[in-house]
Amino acid sequence: MLEVSQLKVFHGVIEAVHGIDVSVSEGQCVSLLGPNGAGKTSTLSAITGTAKSAGTMTLLGDDITRLSIEERCRKGIAISPEGRRIFSNLSVRDNMNMGGARRTDKAALASEISEWFERFPILGERAEQMAGTLSGGEQQMLAIARALLSRPRILLLDEPSLGLAPQIVAKIFDIIRELKSRGMTILLVEQNAAAAIGLSDKVYILNNGLISREGTADEFGDGSDLMDELTGVHS
Repeated sequence: MLEVSQLKVFHGVIEAVHGIDVSVSEGQCVSLLGPNGAGKTSTLSAITGTAKSAGTMTLLGDDITRLSIEERCRKGIAISPEGRRIFSNLSVRDNMNMGGARRTDKAALASEISEWFERFPILGERAEQMAGTLSGGEQQMLAIARALLSRPRILLLDEPSLGLAPQIVAKIFDIIRELKSRGMTILLVEQNAAAAIGLSDKVYILNNGLISREGTADEFGDGSDLMDELTGVHS
């Protein structure tokens, strides 16, 4: 599905990621783990086209390296970003419509929005409220639903559990597990290593802009031996 080769990511003159390779097969959930500042969000930003990068990226065999953000969206990349970044001054419903803004099947889009309101009743109850009035967990549900309403081929999730209460975290991971069971291809950045590994087919450990380890989820076990790597020196 997605092949990233020799990826370097730049923030101004600073090189945040130093030539990494990442691959995600169709239907897989792949986790990218590492300490704060390791380059995880930078990697996702390069894939979506929102960060300056070098290297090559292909999606379903098509080279997307030089495509614009909009063209990558049309190819099937969607992201639920770190910090959620919902449109706080728009209603919940309008946020969800924004997720499907490029779709022409408006009746089907409306039906899918109704399905999300059934799945997350609190969003349905607050459909006409400004999204900025939602709690952090509700905003995360909205961010994931908004991304999925574009009908992506691959979903990028950047720290979906960050700052949420344990019961909400459990619900978010239930959603990710369900998406995977339906065949959604997922690239997951997450601080909760044990939960991420439990969902994943493959795991990469990113530290100081480089891949320090990679392997199957079974090879990483419960992630208990990753503490040093996940709390390592920040880049």
